Parts: sequence; structure tokens; C-alpha cells
Amino acid sequence: MRYYEVDFKINIGTSGANIQDVRDLIAAFAGEVGFETFEDTDTGIRGYVQTDIYDDAALKQAVNDIPITGIDIIYNVKEAEYKDWNEQWENEGFEPIVIGNDCVVHDGRHLPGDEFDIAIEIDAHMAFGTGTHETTRMMISTILDEKTDGKTVLDCGCGTGILGIAALKKGAASVVGYDIDEWSVDNARHNAIINNVDERFNSILGDATVLDNLTKNFDIVVANINRNILLNDMPRFRKKMKDNSILIISGFYKNDTATLKAKGESLGLTLKQEKNDGDWACMTFMPCGKQ
Repeated sequence: MRYYEVDFKINIGTSGANIQDVRDLIAAFAGEVGFETFEDTDTGIRGYVQTDIYDDAALKQAVNDIPITGIDIIYNVKEAEYKDWNEQWENEGFEPIVIGNDCVVHDGRHLPGDEFDIAIEIDAHMAFGTGTHETTRMMISTILDEKTDGKTVLDCGCGTGILGIAALKKGAASVVGYDIDEWSVDNARHNAIINNVDERFNSILGDATVLDNLTKNFDIVVANINRNILLNDMPRFRKKMKDNSILIISGFYKNDTATLKAKGESLGLTLKQEKNDGDWACMTFMPCGKQ
């Protein structure tokens, strides 16, 4: 899958606006036209969008719709560097990653030297989620701290399937995962097989609209996705939650937590727990009035 890299240069001019507020607005408006992830730059913000869905006219309109007068936003589009992640994976892999006291994530070439209660093997063929990123580690740690025995789990944007596999190895009954990337869906199935949990793991190709076709609700919903997709998809997540379920989310910065908390509250969810690792955050929600 190929991406465009779009650099937005922000000139505050005489508006008196805060550059971070403008960055947040660009991310929100660009997210509405297909951008998946963002990173701050010295002069503004950089976003990434799949080449197949990029619409320059829609992006221009989105930038024009930003409700701050007196600012100037110029953007430059180029094709993002393409890497053969399969080849890089074959050559490198990753060293075992210990999460908490009883869980280790490893690949097939770097086996853990010690015994752990939960060992997760991941072949990350072009899919996100090996435990090397702060958000993935916080998500796994949170899942392992929860009561998972016999629970049903929904893994939104499943990537390698690592979160669902962690839940299954902690005693969950079943996992349904979905992802917009066909590579990720196939990779999640592959990783479920090598972890001997494939009979309880079902991965589906698609975005959050696939949830509209699921007839059952879930005890635990997990999503490690960027802020804008979370804000857009949380209403669908909420509809698939049981009365006493929890929603665990990450993939965003600490300064995004107030926005996501407000979104959760608008959906009848209350914040149960927040974790931070560096600049990144992880939040756990539950239905209001539930314990």
C-alpha cells in the first residue's frame, strides 16, 4: 500500500491563533477526507493518505473550511518513501519485548530467554503491531490487567492481531478483528495460527462499517488507531458494547485525551483509567453507571 506525504506549513500571521490548535484542526479536517495519521513538524504538521483515495479538491476544501481567519496554510504533496517491509522484516525482526512481569512478545528468530506466563509470537508481514510502540505496549498491559476469562473481544484496526491474541492467551473466549488493509487481515490470521488461537480468532476486511453487519455485542472493545479515526468510529464501537463492557483505546497523544474523553461522555461512557507512556496515552471507558 502506497501513501502520499503531505506537509502543511502554517503561517499564523495576525490571527493570534495557537499553532497547536491549528495543527489539531488540520488533522481533524484532513482526517475527514481520508488522512490516516499525522506528525508535528517545526513549521506545521505532516499527514499521510493512501494514494488510491487522495482527493486534492477535497483537501483544498477542507483546508479552506478551517474556522480561523488570518492564517495561511500551504501544503506540499509528495509520494512517501516506499519500503519493502517484508524484506526488512526478513533481515531484521525484533528483540523480545517484555510487558509487565508475565508477558513477552517475540518473533520467530529471537526467542525469549526466560519463561513467561504469556508468550506472543508475531510475524509482522507489512502489518502494524509488534509491541515496539508505546501505544501497543500500553494496550496489551491494560488488556492483561482486565478480567478476560470467557469474554468476547472486538479488535478494531487489528493490524497483526496482537491485541486480540493477547486477550485470547489471557483467557478470552473469542475475538473478532477487522482492518482496512488486506495484508493486515491475512497477517492477523497467520499470527493467530502460529499462536494456536486461530479457532477463536476471526479477522474481517473492511472499515468500521463492517460492525453494522455484526449481530452480537462484545465484552471488551479495543482500538489502537489515530485520534481522528477514533472520533469518527467511536459511535459504532459504542453500539457493539454490552452493558458491562469496556472500551480500551490508544494511538493518540496525551493532549488529545480531553477531546476523546468528551466524545466518550457524549456516547454515555465514563473514563475508568488513563495511562501515559512518554507523549502517548491509553484510555479505558465503561458505560456510565457501571462498575
